[in-house]
Amino acid sequence: MASVLTEPPRATPRGNGGGGPGRRPHHFRRALVLMLMTLVAPGSAQLVAGSKRVGRVALRVWVGLWATALLLFGLGLVFDSFVFWLLSSPPVLGALRVVLMVLAVGWALLLVDAWRLGDPLSLRRKQRLAMVGINGVLCFGVAGSLLFASHVVGVQRDLVSTMFADGTTIGAHDGRYNVMLLGGDSGADRWGMRPDSISVASIDAETGETVLFGLPRNMLNFPFPEGSVMHEQFPDGYDCGPECELNSLATWAADHESLFEGYADPGVEATKEGVEGITGLDINYYAMVNLQGFEKLVDAVGGVELTVRDRIPIGGIGAPVTGYVEPGTRTLSGFETLWFARSRVAADDYSRMARQKCVMNAMLHQLSPRTVVTNFESIAEAGEALITTDIPQGDVDRFMRLALQARSQPVRTVSFVPPMISTGDPDIDKIHAAVQKAVDPPEKSRDDAGTTTSPAPAPAAPKDTGTTGGSLGNLREGYGANQAEDLSSAC
Repeated sequence: MASVLTEPPRATPRGNGGGGPGRRPHHFRRALVLMLMTLVAPGSAQLVAGSKRVGRVALRVWVGLWATALLLFGLGLVFDSFVFWLLSSPPVLGALRVVLMVLAVGWALLLVDAWRLGDPLSLRRKQRLAMVGINGVLCFGVAGSLLFASHVVGVQRDLVSTMFADGTTIGAHDGRYNVMLLGGDSGADRWGMRPDSISVASIDAETGETVLFGLPRNMLNFPFPEGSVMHEQFPDGYDCGPECELNSLATWAADHESLFEGYADPGVEATKEGVEGITGLDINYYAMVNLQGFEKLVDAVGGVELTVRDRIPIGGIGAPVTGYVEPGTRTLSGFETLWFARSRVAADDYSRMARQKCVMNAMLHQLSPRTVVTNFESIAEAGEALITTDIPQGDVDRFMRLALQARSQPVRTVSFVPPMISTGDPDIDKIHAAVQKAVDPPEKSRDDAGTTTSPAPAPAAPKDTGTTGGSLGNLREGYGANQAEDLSSAC
């Protein structure tokens, strides 16, 4: 084999396309072997038949890359947080993108040089054509794959850089991260104003166990934390009449921007202060979901499987009903999922809140890592139009890990709606007690003597009283998805 690879090419007469007596049959094998050697170990062909210096440099780079990859793989097996950090660090992703592009160009050049070392002019015409084709396929295949990988890494880097803030990370409060989730339509002068959906995801910082607290957008007469901007304006609570609902805080703040100097988004800050006053929780971050971007996200992942229990009207409330989301358990498109979550025709706000929680639960458990990888570019494109958040880049890896942990656990829900709470005159002490019962884990629940006791359960799901507006339950008895130990069982 060595003699075949290292034998210098012999001059042959030109013009004899069909071959001549000077052509040797092993030349084709030699050229093919050189090409395959470059594919498996870049630089090896140059080391045995070309520039040994180039071959040594290329092989050292190749071995170094494999050693680095194996080291990172080993660290990832031991420290899963390390993997999430790699996937969410813009500097690391930027460096990886450059490495992939350089590797693509360098490998392609080595393949072309291996083709040259195979002395294509010494081959028969058909063999030359075959080698040109093989070389082209390998160059485009290897370089194309690496350049595409570089593109995907660039998309991930841009997504992290544009979606997440550069702010300071905020530590867990009593072992939990509390994220305020807002949902509303985008549009000029409307993004973030009077959100359709207001929730808090309280996430255990160690296990990822999640409790969803639902807050009705029409809640009145609630307090603000002492020392907050809104508390200074409303020391006795937000009790300025029927127009002073929870989801009007963003509008009020937009009309009084001068009071929120230093805050990036007065509407979000005012809403956060209202949510903190109602729940007694300290909010770490917020995420504002654009419902139109949400539609694109669902389409990007191939739809979401949901159980539609009643016909859900599309449109209505000031516009004509243009169709229905038909009953059944099936995969809904982004458009159907959006209307399943937001339709209010033939339903009350609390039924709609229950459906929205079912959508959240479905997305959490169905958006698997495999789905994300195979649809990544479409998901990233939708994501840029989907979420505005103040989660800093330094905490993205943490929330990626917690999201994966949460997928394997049931999601609990507690909603401050009738019959538990009167939205017009809410019992704030009762709400605070319900929040503490829901988030207090067993190891922290102790009686006065210091003995560990069982945690207080979340409110039980109501009895099977049929459906209202597509949700299990009714206004008088409550809706199952609003008060559930396991949200999946109530959807």
